[in-house]
Amino acid sequence: MLTNAKISGVAGWVPEYVLTNNELSKMVDTSDEWITTRTGIKERRILKDDNKATSDMAASAINILLEKTNTSPLEVDLIICATVTPDMLFPSTACLIADKVGANNAFGFDLSAACSAFLFALDTGSKYICSGKYKKVIVVGADKMSSIVDYSDRQTCVIFGDGAGAVMLEPDDSTENGVIDSILKVDGAGGKFLKMIAGGSLNPATKETIKNRHHYIYQDGKTVFKFAVTKMADVSEEIMKRNNLKGSDVDWLVPHQANLRIIDATAKRMNVSPNKVMINIQNYGNTTAATIPLCLSDWESKLSFGDNIILAAFGGGFTWGAIYLKWAY
Repeated sequence: MLTNAKISGVAGWVPEYVLTNNELSKMVDTSDEWITTRTGIKERRILKDDNKATSDMAASAINILLEKTNTSPLEVDLIICATVTPDMLFPSTACLIADKVGANNAFGFDLSAACSAFLFALDTGSKYICSGKYKKVIVVGADKMSSIVDYSDRQTCVIFGDGAGAVMLEPDDSTENGVIDSILKVDGAGGKFLKMIAGGSLNPATKETIKNRHHYIYQDGKTVFKFAVTKMADVSEEIMKRNNLKGSDVDWLVPHQANLRIIDATAKRMNVSPNKVMINIQNYGNTTAATIPLCLSDWESKLSFGDNIILAAFGGGFTWGAIYLKWAY
């Protein structure tokens, strides 16, 4: 019997500490006006506790999700963690999360696709549900970006924040709601424009990599912006055409929160009204894999059963994609 994977619950969690634009202006040569004009960001959350990591934020979001959906952690079949800031290379962050939330019957794995990772993980998780073998899959996007941000580089330190967001996927036997379609893309030629140079098998940690600050985010901002504007808008328009949707048919656009100008350009290409675009970049900045589920969590009360929703993202790699889903509660 055919089935769709529907989102049956959503939750978000962010650290308490608020890093404002004014505070950043005391650290690097920038200002609230400069940051706001170019990005739309006013503040971001930072996980200050040195003993806490990505798995802790993810576990906090998942615990909220389990309570909201009245789900025992022992009922969870699978946890997929979308992240570019794993606690460590191994064990996987998903493995650590499962232990922290008590999901002792679940298996899990990490998925790395930078800012597009939540979309890639959501599509992957939906396939496990559609197989008929799994009934409850949690997809969590979580990143402690402050752990790889160089706070002496004003081009990147103003952009990123920390946070986590999670969704529960379950079967929708009507096949009318849930994840309907997806278009996901990668282009490794873009890797040189947005990356962390050291820390992997190509450039393991040495005194030189540390001295050269190669364990932080490197970004060619202008190139990334150009590709992001084009690719995110292209794929969003493509998925609408493939599903015979006009701008007026889209109830909500949920874009990756990287830059307000990229979001505006995508909505314009889709002919979607600004009041149908979920935006919280002003509060959290770019939390990478967490931005889309955090948006869904913040805007949950505005969502209605059967709403047509387009999720869209662009990230380092390059990676990009769009998912069309119908809200199921």
